[in-house]
Amino acid sequence: MPEHPATLPFFVYGTLLTGERNHAAFLAGRCAGVRAAVLEGAALHAGPGFPYAVPDPAPGRRITGELVTVRPEAYRRTLAALDRLEDCRPDGLGTYVRERRAVRTADGAPAEAWVYLAGPAVAARLRAHPAPIASGDWRRYGRDHG
Repeated sequence: MPEHPATLPFFVYGTLLTGERNHAAFLAGRCAGVRAAVLEGAALHAGPGFPYAVPDPAPGRRITGELVTVRPEAYRRTLAALDRLEDCRPDGLGTYVRERRAVRTADGAPAEAWVYLAGPAVAARLRAHPAPIASGDWRRYGRDHG
């Protein structure tokens, strides 16, 4: 996790999606824009109540979500709040790690975004005992398993 992170949009794919429980608490009223987007080269795994993104080079691995642009005056506060929510720690050993990744918006435009990926211990557990969400879509998974 960079000490002085770039001001990038966030790629969200689970409870931070529009209409999901953490969007209201952490992003509502702070967004300058929200667009549908896809993260290629990662697999979505189910956790108890929330998902994890795990890098996966297998062909066709992708996660659907949203590219959220936060208003400049709310950015620092939002970034800090999301890092706390995701247990994203400076030592890189938290539940999630925040990484700069390339995503693609629904219209095909490339974008750079912060993505919260499963941290090292969680990723190792999921590689040993996978819980994949084949569609790569948290909302669809919730409808099918809710």
